[in-house]
Amino acid sequence: MFDEMNASADSVRAHYQGYQRWLLRQPQDTMKAKRAEAEMIFRRVGITFAVYGAKDEDGSGTERLIPFDLIPRIIPSHEWVSMEKGLIQRTTALNRFIHDVYHDQEILKAGIVPSEQIFQNAQFRPEMMGVDVPNNVYSQISGIDIVRAPDANRRRRILCAGRQFARA
Repeated sequence: MFDEMNASADSVRAHYQGYQRWLLRQPQDTMKAKRAEAEMIFRRVGITFAVYGAKDEDGSGTERLIPFDLIPRIIPSHEWVSMEKGLIQRTTALNRFIHDVYHDQEILKAGIVPSEQIFQNAQFRPEMMGVDVPNNVYSQISGIDIVRAPDANRRRRILCAGRQFARA
């Protein structure tokens, strides 16, 4: 597993050095309390996701907290440049897909996405058919996972669509 903060057991990556100095000064009890506070806030405001097919003891669907870490992922500017392009590309593609579904439906006509996956989806809104939204932005919030994966010669970041919220 790639360690974002540490280059080795005794070497902190340059872009994490200031944060690491601060982190080492924090009492563990404070960090545990902050973690518990964050989890409570996430639950209270509903920052969760459903685990489909899984059931809680009462038979209801399982809700889990969105995974998070108190230690931020610090992305150096030289890495962010290419990531930004990928994030823009993916959110643009998502919005174009949603626009197509509610307008010309070329992706459905071509059989790339089966129509029943759209029309039987609880998130599909027939009342949105033909509706143009400002700047063609249907998905104001997109969950794009940023994952560092091994490559033959180096480590690289992969951007993949997590769960996207596309309600208009």
